[in-house]
Amino acid sequence: MSSERELEISPIVQESLMQNSRTLSNLQSLTASLFGVSAGILGLESYSGFLFYIVFSLLTAVLFYVLRVAPTSIASGKAPLDTSRYFRGPYEFWAGGVMNGFAGFVLTWTLFYGLVRA
Repeated sequence: MSSERELEISPIVQESLMQNSRTLSNLQSLTASLFGVSAGILGLESYSGFLFYIVFSLLTAVLFYVLRVAPTSIASGKAPLDTSRYFRGPYEFWAGGVMNGFAGFVLTWTLFYGLVRA
């Protein structure tokens, strides 16, 4: 939790948190559909398809963190893996995308699996 002094120096703006969440959600929805296309074309079935989705969704979160969040966190002196300054919580950042994009993944996965295997 941030102290009052830290909030005075660099305040957390709710509009910025909402914009960051929207950007991350859009990225996760887009990549979930792309992962569904990939899983369908590869012909993955059952657990291997779901494992494919989970691994690549978490990989997307890690890449987003490394390329976008980590440089600014390190520059501001924050602890590693601390996303509280840019997002509502760590769950929203690390695992929220797995649930948000799941429906789009399954939809495109079954569509492309049917198209390729038909």
